[in-house]
Amino acid sequence: MSRDWTRQFVNRRNIFWGAGGLVFTGLAARLAELQLLRREEYETAAEDNQIRLDPAPPRRGIIYDRAGRIIASNKRNFYVTLRPEMFTSGRQLVDVVDRLSAILPLSDARKASIIRDAANQPGFLDILVADDLTWEDFARVNVMAPELVGVSADVGELRAYPYVGAFYHTIGYVQKANENDIGRMIEADLAQMGIDPASQEGRTRATTIRRIYKHPQMRVGKQGVEYFAESALKGKPGKQRVKVNAAGRIIDRLASDDIAATAGSDIVMSIDAELQTLAIESFGGEAGSCVVIDTRTGEIVVLATTPAPDPNEFVSGISQRAYDALLADIQNPLYHKAYDGIYPPGSTFKVVVAAAALETGAMSPETRVYCSGRAWYYDRPYHCWKREGHGSMNMHTALQNSCDCYFYEAAKRIGIEPIAEMAKKFGLGHRYELGLTGGKQGVVPNDEWKRGRIGEPWYPGDTISVGIGQGYMSASPVQLAVMTARVAAGQACPNPKLLVSGIEVPDNDVRELEGLDMATMDRLRAGMYAVTSEAGGTAVRAGALDPDNTLPPPYTGARMAGKSGTAQVRVISLAERATGVLANSELPYKLRDHALFVAYAPAENPRYAGVVVVEHGDSGSRVAAPILANVLGAALRNDPGAKPAYSPSSELAQVEPHESEPT
Repeated sequence: MSRDWTRQFVNRRNIFWGAGGLVFTGLAARLAELQLLRREEYETAAEDNQIRLDPAPPRRGIIYDRAGRIIASNKRNFYVTLRPEMFTSGRQLVDVVDRLSAILPLSDARKASIIRDAANQPGFLDILVADDLTWEDFARVNVMAPELVGVSADVGELRAYPYVGAFYHTIGYVQKANENDIGRMIEADLAQMGIDPASQEGRTRATTIRRIYKHPQMRVGKQGVEYFAESALKGKPGKQRVKVNAAGRIIDRLASDDIAATAGSDIVMSIDAELQTLAIESFGGEAGSCVVIDTRTGEIVVLATTPAPDPNEFVSGISQRAYDALLADIQNPLYHKAYDGIYPPGSTFKVVVAAAALETGAMSPETRVYCSGRAWYYDRPYHCWKREGHGSMNMHTALQNSCDCYFYEAAKRIGIEPIAEMAKKFGLGHRYELGLTGGKQGVVPNDEWKRGRIGEPWYPGDTISVGIGQGYMSASPVQLAVMTARVAAGQACPNPKLLVSGIEVPDNDVRELEGLDMATMDRLRAGMYAVTSEAGGTAVRAGALDPDNTLPPPYTGARMAGKSGTAQVRVISLAERATGVLANSELPYKLRDHALFVAYAPAENPRYAGVVVVEHGDSGSRVAAPILANVLGAALRNDPGAKPAYSPSSELAQVEPHESEPT
């Protein structure tokens, strides 16, 4: 029987068309669903593929001086980054970095660092290639941008310090955060929010903090106020909506007010920038420090250390060669001499010994001691700075002439414990919390201290050296300025203060000056006035602050009252004394005496008190006194304390003091 081929063909054709129709109908239905029913959903998804949420670093708070002058600000910054996830191979990354090095000044070490970072960190984190670029370099990168996959050239902000080194030690500087910095920020943030670091929320928050601190524009305070007040200055990070192309390059920035970063708090310091600059210039190349305090408010108007590096060099990363040069500099420019420096106070300490002698009754103002240039105590000689001696001295003339033999005898009669107690009343032996990193406590020695620190009892001979501010006794310039301010203003002198707004800095352990007889204070002031204003005073040439009567009232014709000091940094042997003590000019720099001078002005109605320490400067009266006279004269002329401190419209931030400084 033959097959009906025509009928079979028709049946197959119908099956084919039926199946095809079903497939076509399904495709049409799916297309209709996507284009009509789910159109808005997929348009949004497509838009999201072009939009990226990038971390947005907050604007760092501004730091002002008391007059509103900006001493730490933010400047426009041209920078270039690359995103590792955009590269398909290591070879492609290396090629792009090589091409960038032909446009930008990238060293081989920097190129290697970029490639290493790209391999060791998450691919979505941008890597900073270079910042603080000139407009020309920035423009060249933008011209080549279409050919550089994963590279973005952008504009942000970078920290700037317009007064260069004048505030390096006080303000500090900012730098890119290292792992220790990031860990510290995570710990502080989680503690502030009360979040358990081990919880899922804690881990998520830690990742977010890490990402923001890895942002090419984010910086962290490394020392000084920048470090201490980091949580107040840094603000709160946010996010920025950016539109990117297929190569990951940013092509537009979209409105992001709803998720924007919050700027950090502004901070106002009590320092007067013009007076600070003048103080540094007054050193004329010598190394040292100057501190000046307003005796009515306790506000520090000068906190200067010189020499100092330029903090702007640290913001983008100082070269190893430049940093090594700073470390090798014999004048120690990295050392905050005013706050961290510890020196024997030398003869400036005789004011404290005189107070102890009067308050204990060990000596009266008219008790006389004969100075022959040398005195024997406990079978050994102690020498006066004046080899031929001063003759018969009472307390007033002993302060005026800075007679060592008088204060040897005074110390012997008083004993170490009353001297130590008086030193603490005048502000020595305390680390003042000013809102900075560092700061030293100094040493106010006694029997308990020596047994605990050295493992030996206190010997009577130790007291003799302390009587002239030598031996175990040591103090910082800040402490010596407080001591002088307390002599000038008595119990009315407030405790020192450096930050006047933007952050509160508690210091609850300060020992107050109390219980001293007014007659004692009058004797001390009279002795300091004699130093600068009576014939034979060790610094009489520097006493007049207004010889031409050009200062405005009430400071016209003002004089200062002060006390000079020379602190030995070496032991002079008996053999050297027998043959003649070498002059400082004959010694290596590091073996020369420190020169100190403390003073307040005007002498009859004190407003400002301060100290100058010139490291290895030889003579306090000859070298340090003229510097402090220049600064105090300018302080009276400009009178920064007479005007209210600048008050920006920023919210007060509560910040706990740091117990230790960073390494």
